[in-house]
Amino acid sequence: MGVKIRDKILTRNFNNTDNSMAYDFDLIILGSGPAGFSCSMQASKYDKKVLMVEANENHLGGSWINSGTVPSKALREAASSIHKYTQQFGDVNNKKPYLLFQMADLLKIKDKVLQHENNEVKKNLIKNEIKTLRGFGRIIDANSVEVSDSLGTKKIYTADNILISTGSSPRPPKSFKIDHKTILDAQSILTLEHIPRRLVIVGAGVQAIEYATIFASMGTKITILNPEHGYFEYLDHEIKGILDESLKTFRISVFNGIKITKVGKNQLRNCTELHFKSDSEEDRVIETEHVLHFAGRIPNSANIGAESIGLDLDEAGYIKVNDDYETNVKGVFAAGDVIGYPQSASASFSQGRIAACQMFGIPIGEMSGTIPFSVYSIPEFSNVGLTEKEAIDAGHNVTVGRAYYDNITKATVSNNNTGMLKLVFDTDSFKLIGVHAIGASSCEIIHIGQAVIAFGGDIHYFISNIMNYPTYAEAYRIAAFNGVNRVYKAGAKYK
Repeated sequence: MGVKIRDKILTRNFNNTDNSMAYDFDLIILGSGPAGFSCSMQASKYDKKVLMVEANENHLGGSWINSGTVPSKALREAASSIHKYTQQFGDVNNKKPYLLFQMADLLKIKDKVLQHENNEVKKNLIKNEIKTLRGFGRIIDANSVEVSDSLGTKKIYTADNILISTGSSPRPPKSFKIDHKTILDAQSILTLEHIPRRLVIVGAGVQAIEYATIFASMGTKITILNPEHGYFEYLDHEIKGILDESLKTFRISVFNGIKITKVGKNQLRNCTELHFKSDSEEDRVIETEHVLHFAGRIPNSANIGAESIGLDLDEAGYIKVNDDYETNVKGVFAAGDVIGYPQSASASFSQGRIAACQMFGIPIGEMSGTIPFSVYSIPEFSNVGLTEKEAIDAGHNVTVGRAYYDNITKATVSNNNTGMLKLVFDTDSFKLIGVHAIGASSCEIIHIGQAVIAFGGDIHYFISNIMNYPTYAEAYRIAAFNGVNRVYKAGAKYK
């Protein structure tokens, strides 16, 4: 699955040096997440005067650093280390990880990472002389932002350009309420004081699968209640199959197409009960210690002045932008989660940078048409380019090459035998058109395939170049040979 970022180079060149002198700043940014941060960095490198407005009084970085990408990955690394140990040596004294490890220990690791990342953001903002204000920003017109602080003080600042990068928030459940004690969301799961023995996760998106495998790797019994009729259906079918088997290995139960009818406390059994049903089933009940709710996100586009300046929003409240990340209001740009799909930190970084380049006529350079899609579950999985089915549907004469982790020495010595790398290529030209991986380090090695696709290369690259041994990257060589042999056995000559 590829995500469109930009197909063209810079098409216009603004020279607003004289005009910007009439305003307090060249650029005002609402939000300090990845889009806002990268936009500020790019603008500052070209000596632009930037004001960043952050509504949260306690931290910078938005959900990127504080409740989303960074903390979940920090917990994932800690849990992965525990899982790797138990895989290698088994349960210690027949005790599950949740009996041996304290959640407080994992949270200390997470907090240490968050403190470091927050300090890095602050250090870079100071180094690049970006003025930061704590307060809520509301756009008054295309060049003015009113900032209200916690004391109720309001002040108006002006700029030649405005970037809205206010991010998104968890979508609240419809049939029950988050109490942040028993029923948790993406924020309150990070304050859980123990590793639960049982956990029900509502939803089956990226965060849901990541947290499901994080806790399952520590021995928690996980049940996923998915309101949709499937999950990750856009993955290559073989990668999806390995993911399904991996969840089964973790004893993670997945119920698709369900509706939660009731959530409540069972005082006699000292647990939380969820009542749910599907279209074809009677009401069922499941007991759990905690419920973790993931059911999508909503854009933080309310109360920022969108209506007052006539900003175009879609039905869900996401801000509409063009290929340059400019809204329908000239000089007002938007990037990151607030504009919708793909809502990933990696894409937001690029979006913010491109927006800054468009504002000030900064050369962008040619951007690749796709970016990798990655999920940091255990095992992690990632892809770039077309799936086998997409390639066939697009009219390609397709051959695939596979390398299973069972056949990779690095996976064997690391005791990480679950996984596969799959290459999708054109049979006639051997041109690489898709890479799909699941297993240890797949989110890292995907970039090798991304580079070959970006440069229009073919799978002979992996055969003609020596790769370090033992590494997970060696999977590319094995998969390439596997693909070439398939072509040869089908009667074609080796090219």
